[in-house]
Amino acid sequence: MDKVVTSAAEAVADVPDGATLAVGGFGLSGVPTTLIQALHARGVGGLGVVSNNCGALDSGLAVLLAAGRIARVTGSYIGANKEFARQYLAGELEVELIPQGTLAERLRAGGCGIPAFYTPAGVGTQVADGGLPWRYDGNGGVALASPPKEVREFDGVPYVMERAIRTDYALVRAARGDRHGNLVFHAAARNFNPLAAMAGRITVAEVEELVEPGVLGPDEVHLPGVFVQRVVALTPEQAADKGIERRTISASPTRRTTR
Repeated sequence: MDKVVTSAAEAVADVPDGATLAVGGFGLSGVPTTLIQALHARGVGGLGVVSNNCGALDSGLAVLLAAGRIARVTGSYIGANKEFARQYLAGELEVELIPQGTLAERLRAGGCGIPAFYTPAGVGTQVADGGLPWRYDGNGGVALASPPKEVREFDGVPYVMERAIRTDYALVRAARGDRHGNLVFHAAARNFNPLAAMAGRITVAEVEELVEPGVLGPDEVHLPGVFVQRVVALTPEQAADKGIERRTISASPTRRTTR
């Protein structure tokens, strides 16, 4: 089945206001910026976003966040996104912060049809006991807090139950992909993109290089096409558009003189 659509705008044309989105990327690595920009151009709002972070440096999901299009974020950390922190503390945004490994497993479980699982991460903290601020009231008080979760013992060790995550759509970016939706990710972009793709009921992938079916060997494929419904081939300019969150330049090595 050829899953390629002509443009990013066409790929997200049916995403409605209030939709939930699992969005791939790790920092600024592997972020589906072209699909995010297409959503921004459509003007959809009230979105519930599940992502490791919510963009940075006016890039990625930060574009939607700054425009007030996101109503709820489920993620691991706020990072250096000052607008994210401002909206959260001002009560403009609902935020569910989740341990990073738990977030990854909740996405994977959703894609595998596993409704819930038990993990030791968070036992004895507000992650399990409840009380984490999901929304502030804008005056320093908590308007909405997380509820307590079920805790059970297995072999004398307590574990907290975490529910799987499923979203209406998923947006991901891959280094290579074929017309059947088989995807290959590069380096750190592999951290959350496959998991986000699995969690979406409709998954849209932007690919830096589109190849014909059969070009990717079975051992190369990181995510099989069964999880992907739409593929968008990026232009060379779009594929080259990759932000750098913190530019680090190594000093020149010191020349050693032997006496």
